[in-house]
Amino acid sequence: MSGESVPPLARSTLDRAAHRRTDPQWLAEAWERARVLVLDSTAEGRALVRGAAAPPELVLLGSGELPEVPRSVPMFLGVEPDGVPVFAVDGPLPELPGARAVHLRDVGHLLTDRDAGIFTTALALLNWHLRHGYSAGSGRPTQVDEAGWSRIDPAGDRAWPRTDPAMIVLVHDGGAGPDGRCLLGNNAAWPGVPGRRRYSCLAGYVEPGESAEAAVLREVREEVGVAVEGIAYAGSQAWPFPGSLMLGFLARADADAPVRVDPVEIAHARWFTRREIGAALAGRDVDTGDGELLVLPPPASIALFLIHRWLDGWLDGGH
Repeated sequence: MSGESVPPLARSTLDRAAHRRTDPQWLAEAWERARVLVLDSTAEGRALVRGAAAPPELVLLGSGELPEVPRSVPMFLGVEPDGVPVFAVDGPLPELPGARAVHLRDVGHLLTDRDAGIFTTALALLNWHLRHGYSAGSGRPTQVDEAGWSRIDPAGDRAWPRTDPAMIVLVHDGGAGPDGRCLLGNNAAWPGVPGRRRYSCLAGYVEPGESAEAAVLREVREEVGVAVEGIAYAGSQAWPFPGSLMLGFLARADADAPVRVDPVEIAHARWFTRREIGAALAGRDVDTGDGELLVLPPPASIALFLIHRWLDGWLDGGH
């Protein structure tokens, strides 16, 4: 059993307190007593954690403890349940005893709800700022405003953070028990590892004028040539690499229908049984059929969350 009721990067305990973003007097006072997360944009947005065992603890500093002047203005993330405000800044990671630099991809699933929410929000904001230094309307340079939640150009043209909606779907045959099957694909853009091949759920961006469910139908048909039905929403999470919102679905398909991959998108696709997926998750070798060993999606991904939902009998329970 996965034990997760929501995707790993969908967890948070922060009150975002959006009404405070335009209150400079409150923000200035809050900064003096804040907890601050330092992210290093030169190291893919890594942050510091302490602790070798799970869950590692995210390192937050007092605003007066920052070792260097940050590269960014403070970004206000919200207020903790104990009333302490939380900010994030872009800057070099300090050298602290027992601390190590980590990527959200690597530890997001191990963090507490509180730390997962802080890290995910901070990284999403940082990546948006890094990509929006100029106004899309005027082409002029923009400056951070509203405590990190907008950017504005000299003429007053304002932009707010955006995320790109994307669907991701676990396609299954509706079968019960260990012989029930799911359809996974190996993306043509993924780097190869000799002797191993990563398979994951099918995914793609939602196009303009399209619903998420319509995107599921289209993407599965385009990528593997299979028609799906019974589309069911399962959950969502941010994927700030650099700025997506992953909308997770489950859908049924006929496992006897021919699989025809689009080689531009998908290098390999095949049906796997629950028995095979369970074995891979248990650390046992599973041959993908051509001598390669099966590698599943990383634990922080919503793809593995969907696989666990199917593997754990969620579908068989009639949900």
